[in-house]
This record gives sequence, structure tokens and C-alpha cells, in this order.
Amino acid sequence: MHRDPRLPALTGPPGLPGRDDAPSARGRGLPGRAAASGGGAPDPFALFPGLPDTPHGPVCDVLLGEARPYFMIEEADGGGVAAYRALRREVFVEEQGLFPRHDLDDRDDDPRTVVLVARDRAGTVIGGVRLGPAGDGPDIGWWHGGRLIVRPTDRGGAGVGPALIRAACARAEAAGALRFEATVQARAERLFARLGWRPVRQVTVAGRPHVLMRRPVGRIAALVAATKQPLGPLLAGLAPGGPGFVGDDGAPVPGSDLVAACDAILPAMVERDPDWAGWCSVLVNLNDLSAMGAVPVGVLDAVGAKDAAAAARVLGGLRRAAAAYGVPVLGGHTQLGVPAALAVTALGRAAVPVPGGGGLPGHRVRLTADLGGGWRPGYTGRQWDSTTRRSTPELQAMLGAVAEARPAAAKDVSMAGVAGTLGMLAEASGCGAVLDVAAVPRPPEATMGDWLTCFPGFAMLTAAPPTHPGLTAGPATGAVCGELTRAPGVRLRWPDGELTDALTGPVTGLGPATP
Repeated sequence: MHRDPRLPALTGPPGLPGRDDAPSARGRGLPGRAAASGGGAPDPFALFPGLPDTPHGPVCDVLLGEARPYFMIEEADGGGVAAYRALRREVFVEEQGLFPRHDLDDRDDDPRTVVLVARDRAGTVIGGVRLGPAGDGPDIGWWHGGRLIVRPTDRGGAGVGPALIRAACARAEAAGALRFEATVQARAERLFARLGWRPVRQVTVAGRPHVLMRRPVGRIAALVAATKQPLGPLLAGLAPGGPGFVGDDGAPVPGSDLVAACDAILPAMVERDPDWAGWCSVLVNLNDLSAMGAVPVGVLDAVGAKDAAAAARVLGGLRRAAAAYGVPVLGGHTQLGVPAALAVTALGRAAVPVPGGGGLPGHRVRLTADLGGGWRPGYTGRQWDSTTRRSTPELQAMLGAVAEARPAAAKDVSMAGVAGTLGMLAEASGCGAVLDVAAVPRPPEATMGDWLTCFPGFAMLTAAPPTHPGLTAGPATGAVCGELTRAPGVRLRWPDGELTDALTGPVTGLGPATP
């Protein structure tokens, strides 16, 4: 259920915006003093508000751990929550008259609600904010902040309010939020805007003007920028994949029915977790072939390691994966006395490969993913491991799903995550895409933010006309969760009908895959 818009949230106390708690020099949770005046270089100690005008020694003491800061922000315990609620009553009921007796509501009773409080040096709660999932259903990555409050005597240069807002943003994103909003008093709009929030619409709360503000969450865009955006300039002139298959997971070999795929594993992963690296080197390549509807023929590996023992661990994982999938290792190359390195090439056969860029506006987007298993130890939130627990028939059923269903377009979800991979499919198809967040198949152990940006083991995005029956992929779960559009980029659609930007433009810069 959508939160009642009549209830105030993140409602700041009088005088909060436009005072000397501006975000440019405030809100670090550390002590300091007023900003330096004049046209010279800024005083670095002005970053730490709240100290009296004394020599710089106290600030250095805080940085060196020899003195306590003016205030600290923490997640509240029972006593902290009680003090926070008492402070809310003092301001919202007695000072501002927003409520007749109290300002408590159903969000205070929701066990998912998180309260952050600011405590001064004596441990007294001088401010706080609450936040948590919007509505009463499952947490789908839509969070709402509320009831921001600062003690009247601490509303000046201490920067408590901005610090609480920043802390709330960090806490929401750590919980996997991809949409974070707050309804603020109109006079607080400027403060929130300075902190990077954007106004959505004007609303009225308790008979007073408020603004619905939204904090942009750039997690998906940052992942894409780090993993895929350099590809266009780097590959200019190469036309990888050939006509009709630019940007695909594999490449059809001209004059044959062969499809080739190649992936390298991060050296740090090879060094840190060699057995898992070996397994994944087979997994990602076979998924690439699967996305093109190709039946695997075999794999070849190239391994670099500091010694024979390190190489054996990598090859052990690779050997186990090849056996589990029933795919032979055709050959390879091993070099010792070098830094850790691993790359695998896979070959498959497909008379008519399924392209990644075959989608059209109006095609439905389906995610088919194996939700079994759990986070790989040491990679929580980043790598989902279901395949090591599957039998050979289960693994082969998933690999053969695209070849059997033959959708218009298919992409294996890998480094760019679900949202980034959808952007790649849409880009290759000359389209944009909308992803229905609440419809995305997702394991309960994964937050939405993690699931849309992680490597999910086996997960396939497909696009096809509305009448297409979808994939039958053994133990994997599939659901229609979006559509291709004419507008570029990828937008997230939420249960209230709102759209938020995940990606505003092309992912790779490789352009559409034209025949």
C-alpha cells in the first residue's frame, strides 16, 4: 500500500533552509567552526561545524581520535527511539502545531522502519529521522524518509539536519533502495535541493504546503559506466559479431553454424577464489552461447598462475563445471610464473542464432532466472551462486531454453546486472525499455538494488511479442517484467505508476545491430 501522502515526512523545523547549515560545509558529523570569509582559499576547518571560535587544535584532536565530535549519528536503540519521538512531539505538536496531540502513525509501528538519531557529546538525542520501505508489501527497493527533526538549540551552524539527511540516503541505499523520497515542508525544499534531491510535485500535508522530493540513486548508472560505456570507442571499426549481431554475447563464425564466445575472469577473483573463478569461466561462456540459442560443443582455456598449485586450483573449478554441464574441455594454454589470469573460449552450434538486438517497441521483456542457491561467500550482494548446486539435467535445461523458445531477442545477464543488460538489449534493438520493478523475479535473500546490479548466475532477458509463450528453463523462474519502448534508456516503473530513470542513454555506444 502506498504511504498516505497526507502524513508529513522529513518535515524540517522552522528556519532549517537558508541558514548556515548549508551542505557545502556541513553535515559531516564532526565538529568545526564557521566558514572562512574573504576571497582566498577556503578554511579546511570550516568543514567541521559546531566548535566555538578557538584555535584549530580541537578539530585536529577529533581527527586524531583524541576528542569527541560535536555530534554523532547512529541507528537508534529503544531509548534513542523514545527520545526521538519525544523530540518530534516537542516540535511538530507543541512548536509547529502540525498535529493536535501526537505525530505517531503506522510507520512508527512498522518493524522495518529504521530510526537514525544524532547525539551530542553528552549522549543526548538532538535530532533524528526515520526511513523504511514505502507501503506495507514486500520491500521492492522503494524507500521513504520521514519526520526529520533537530532540537531548536542545534538548528544553527552545527549541520545536524544535513548530516541526518545524508545518513538517511546512505542507509537507504545500503538497504538496496533504488527510489528514495521524502515529503518536506516547502521552506525546506532549498536545503534538500542543495543536497542533490529533486522536486517531484507540490503536495499539501496537514493543511500546509509541502514538496515531494526524490533523491536520485545512481547505482545502476555507475555500474554501467564502470563496465560497459567504454566499449563503443574501444571497439570502433571492429564490428564485433558481424551484421545483425553487434553487441551480442557471442559471435557467429562466418560460413558455418558455429557460434564463438569468449570471457575473461577478473584477475583479483582468480587470485582470491581460484576454484570459483574456474567454475565461472565455464558458466559465463555457456550462458553466452545459450543466449544465442547455440548448443555448446566445447571450451578452451588460457590460464596464467604463479605456480602449478595455483593453476591446479583454477583448473579444478573449470574441470568440475565442464563435467557438471556435460561439455568437454577441448584444449587450452597454461603458463606458470606469471600473475593470475584466466580466459575461456566456448564454441557452440546454431543454424539460426538468436540476436540480442532483435527486439521492437512493444515487445514484452521477460526475465528468466534461477533463484535457488545464495550469495557466494565473500561476494554478498555481487555474485549469486545457484549453478554449483544444480544437476546436469537442470543445468542443460536452462542452457537450452532460448534455443527451444526462440524469442525475438535474448541477452545473458552478466557484469552489467539485470538493468544494465536490459539497456544493452534495448540499445542493440534501437529501443529503450521500461522495467516493472515489482514483477522482477527475485530471491527473497536479495535486495532489489543488489539483484538488479549483481551477477545472478543463470539469468536470461528476452524480448518477444505479447503472444510469445516465454522460456521453459527447468528450475529457473520466469516472468514478464517490462517492455521495449521508443524512448531511449531504461526506466524503472513502480507500483504507483511512477517512472524513475535507471539509464538515460545508450549503455555501450555500439549502436543498433543492423542487418
